[in-house]
Amino acid sequence: MQPRPFRFPPAAAPLRLAIRSALGAACLLPFAAPAQEAPALEPLVVTGTRTEKTLADTPIRTEIVTREELERTNARTLTDALENIPGLLLTEIHGKSGYELSLQGLTGDQVLVLIDGLPISASTSSTVDLSQYLLTDIDHIEVVKGAASAQYGSSAMGGVINVITRPARPGLSGTATLDAGSYGDQNSSGGSLKPANRHGLFTLQGGSQTLRARIAADVLDDDGFGVDPDSWSRQGDEVRRQQYSARVDWLPTAAQSYWLDGSVYREDDTQRYTTFVPPNLLPQRKTEHITRDRLAGGGQWRLDNGMRLQLKGLGESYDSASNEYSQDYLVTRRNAKQNMGHVTAQVDLPAWHSQLWQLGVDYHREDMTQDNNGVSEFVRAGSVERSSRELFVQNDILFNDTWELLLGARAQDDSDFGSHFAPKASLRGKLLDTADWNGVLRASFGQGYRVPNLKERYYLFDHSALGYMVVGNPDLKPESSNSAQLGGTLTFREHLSLEVNAFMNRVKDLIQTDMNDVAVVNGISVYTYRNVARARTRGIETGLRWDATPALTLTAGYTFNDAKDLDSGNELTRRPRHVGRLGFDWRFLPATELTMRTRVQSGELVSSDDVAQTSGGAAGGGRSPGWTTVDLAVNHRIGRQLTLFVGVKNLFDRQRDFTNPTDFGPLRGRFVYAGARYAFGGTQ
Repeated sequence: MQPRPFRFPPAAAPLRLAIRSALGAACLLPFAAPAQEAPALEPLVVTGTRTEKTLADTPIRTEIVTREELERTNARTLTDALENIPGLLLTEIHGKSGYELSLQGLTGDQVLVLIDGLPISASTSSTVDLSQYLLTDIDHIEVVKGAASAQYGSSAMGGVINVITRPARPGLSGTATLDAGSYGDQNSSGGSLKPANRHGLFTLQGGSQTLRARIAADVLDDDGFGVDPDSWSRQGDEVRRQQYSARVDWLPTAAQSYWLDGSVYREDDTQRYTTFVPPNLLPQRKTEHITRDRLAGGGQWRLDNGMRLQLKGLGESYDSASNEYSQDYLVTRRNAKQNMGHVTAQVDLPAWHSQLWQLGVDYHREDMTQDNNGVSEFVRAGSVERSSRELFVQNDILFNDTWELLLGARAQDDSDFGSHFAPKASLRGKLLDTADWNGVLRASFGQGYRVPNLKERYYLFDHSALGYMVVGNPDLKPESSNSAQLGGTLTFREHLSLEVNAFMNRVKDLIQTDMNDVAVVNGISVYTYRNVARARTRGIETGLRWDATPALTLTAGYTFNDAKDLDSGNELTRRPRHVGRLGFDWRFLPATELTMRTRVQSGELVSSDDVAQTSGGAAGGGRSPGWTTVDLAVNHRIGRQLTLFVGVKNLFDRQRDFTNPTDFGPLRGRFVYAGARYAFGGTQ
């Protein structure tokens, strides 16, 4: 589908002027006036080791999305927050109004998503829907790729996404954000000027130095969009997302702290599509109501001898009720319920002969029920459940100011799959340390594993009306992997930073739908999940950051990924070989900043039946074409409290061809938005 010409309507003249002015001013980049700015503090990260370390000092490679980046790009959901990380891919979840991720060629089932180190429920007990977490109280996000850390068990063989929230602050402060946007002539409600997407966020916090609390509300309302708004079908679903939370922090002494965080999430979405029943296209509709209730809490104690103790846990329920209609007649009513509990305890021992020992235990339990028109959709009737008990140990050995070795191991005892043991090792060397140059080498090796999720083992995915069904397999074995990372970071005067990392992941007993062993029952093709393959992903990730002036920062990233089925020798599907990121942040006026983010992705194989088709970026047979998108945002600060912003996502309107089933390019076309963010009481 060719990009459509776009013209701003007369009422959008201010936005047109702002964007044209910003683009015109970009020509003056070399002459940007330097702005005085306090030096930034080195970020602290915790995901790789579960102890606070600066980003430069952590032995496990960690990438970070700062709160400043979230505000600069006006991100609303976890999907928005992660889309600019090099090598991280986002794809739509089949049959859902959300997105999942993959890291280094490993899928969303193999990547663990955490909130403050605690897991979040996966949609239908499979992969986490990133769109179902709004960025209400986020401080920053940490990304660890590969199975390098001993801190995390099943589902972390591909890496970890850890969302770090902010504790409540003393005093009285708060924020309020309102914004709205339009899909132009694809607005479902008609009229390109009418806001088709509305968002509101409010937080209020306060208290004393020892006791403080915060409440927050975040609502995102999207009318959806359609290539032809006058037709029944909608390519973009109508979705309303709501997230409400409350948090209490108690710090009775300098040596101990406690926190309690509760949140509720509500989602209502509607999908509209057609099914061909000769000789007509019949209108179809699916509605889904999702609720997630989460209560998490924990405490931390520091003893006089330097020992630190941590304990935290959560209870979470996730319910989904969906109805499918054909010409307004209810044909399917599906209900799914999940419950999850997780407790983790950790002991950090005092430093001993330049060694930092850490011990910890995790307990995890989950169960799920699902029915279709009152009939269980599991291979066995009733609810399904699993639990695991895990022990991890880690020793951080500081040989000298140059070399650091992190050794770890994790043992898991699963209720259904017995025991598993995974060793880990990471090496960090500060090879260059002068007044101008700093160079750090990082190498890691770790074994990963993933227990089959409840969906793969028990779920009956019945699409008989479409001629097929997928049946769960209770006899699946866990996946296992070997993950190796080798790379380094070179920094010049903290203004120029270059990072290069090579990776290899080898997966054994890869779980996927077996397309080669199909049973036909009453004309219906019946597939099942099997441990059918060995796979390998390998490649190189690069990242560059250049603070050209105090007012201008340039960033770039490139990832090459070679993903192969080692049994067949074929390329793995939905894994593009080339992914690029390019961006800049330019404060061309003292209070006004222009941000640009570009994403480039090569073609990707869609069907393994078409491996003989052209490779690279060519579109042919089962290969989706490559694509490029550009986002622009202008943030203008008025005083210390008010920020006005405007932006365009997918500036050049690169949208997939919906008539081509192998085109998996961007789902949404151009989206124009504007809004305001207000902070009071010292909240920044």
